[in-house]
Amino acid sequence: MNRRDSLLAALVASIWGFNFVVIDWGMEGIPPLLFAAIRFACVVFPAIFFVARPDAPWRVIAAVGVFMSLGQFGFLYVSMDAGMPPGLAALVLQAQVIFTILIAAGVLRELPTSSQVAGVLVGAGGLAVVAVGRGGQVTAVALSLCLLAALSWGIGNVISRASGVKGGLSLTVWSAVVVPVPLLALSFAVDGPAAIGDALGSFSWEAAVSTLYTAVLASLVGYGVFNTLLSRNPSSSVVPWVLLAPVVAMASAWLLLDQRPNAAELTGGLLLIVGVLVAIRPPRRRSADEADVLDVHDLAPQR
Repeated sequence: MNRRDSLLAALVASIWGFNFVVIDWGMEGIPPLLFAAIRFACVVFPAIFFVARPDAPWRVIAAVGVFMSLGQFGFLYVSMDAGMPPGLAALVLQAQVIFTILIAAGVLRELPTSSQVAGVLVGAGGLAVVAVGRGGQVTAVALSLCLLAALSWGIGNVISRASGVKGGLSLTVWSAVVVPVPLLALSFAVDGPAAIGDALGSFSWEAAVSTLYTAVLASLVGYGVFNTLLSRNPSSSVVPWVLLAPVVAMASAWLLLDQRPNAAELTGGLLLIVGVLVAIRPPRRRSADEADVLDVHDLAPQR
């Protein structure tokens, strides 16, 4: 990744990190699946009338929407509603880095470099420190739902990368078409019409601001940039940057929600930062002799 793409990746990570606090702040009194459905309805309309459809088959567009948006945020919102704190949710969700690199290696043959493998392992170690340090304060259900969100995000990353779509914003908008209706249907099934009616009738200004932030900044800007980065860089180079999001989320939750991280969370967050720095380290330059050897091998016939 060049310097401009690296700065864009850091900006996206910051937007997404603060997004967890905004979701938690605005979701009070609103069923989680309904809140997610409203978010993605705002992602689709009115943007779909101004953004051209991406040059990709409908099955690819729908698959990105199902995994990167419907699956990820459906599971995430329910997880947070079940008691997962914003800072910890941001940390656990970064298991998507491991899922993405593993799936990309198996499906796309994008084998990570030794630095990227080391960075992911260090970041995973940070997640393990946090998980152990929580001491059962978060239910297994909430934790499992958050991990399912991470898996769904990882699958969506690889599909987006494999599609080769150049317009990140167009893919973000058009893939969101498949999201609101299934989420709303699930909310009707889980929460019931009465709960949905009460939530819509008492929709607060906090919920409105939260929806605007998550729809415009986190989805349209964040995923628009992120999908663009995936289209022109290997997944294993882009995804590790997202490990910065939990640090922003933890700091924001501390300052705004008085959710002070414990020693394990601070240690885990530090390990995540180290993991990012290791993973994004440029590969060692090959010497002239090594390059000559590799060039000869590249010209050899494949078996």
